[in-house]
Amino acid sequence: MATKVNLVIDQGTDFSTSIDLTDDNGAATNLTNYTGAAKIKKHYTSSTSYSFDVTIAAGQGKVTISANNTLTSSIPHGRYVYDLELTNNNESPAKISRIMEGIVTVTPEVTK
Repeated sequence: MATKVNLVIDQGTDFSTSIDLTDDNGAATNLTNYTGAAKIKKHYTSSTSYSFDVTIAAGQGKVTISANNTLTSSIPHGRYVYDLELTNNNESPAKISRIMEGIVTVTPEVTK
């Protein structure tokens, strides 16, 4: 089950947030050979989306999503939905898991 995290992105700024994944004993999850994808949409069925960059620190169990100021400038202010999915390429077929999801609020930029 995905962790619910609501995000606030200031339009026109660089954005980054991370999640640490651990096993039942509290040890970092080994994310070797995992890939990630994360998108923002106005609503779940919207055809327009904005993609986060996804960085995985495999041995640390850390996944970071980020967006540079060029991308955040292009997102109209308002309320959106997002999710982060990881693909475990160690399995055949590859297993996809939703790790994080929630609401994104993009606040309007005044200074340009």
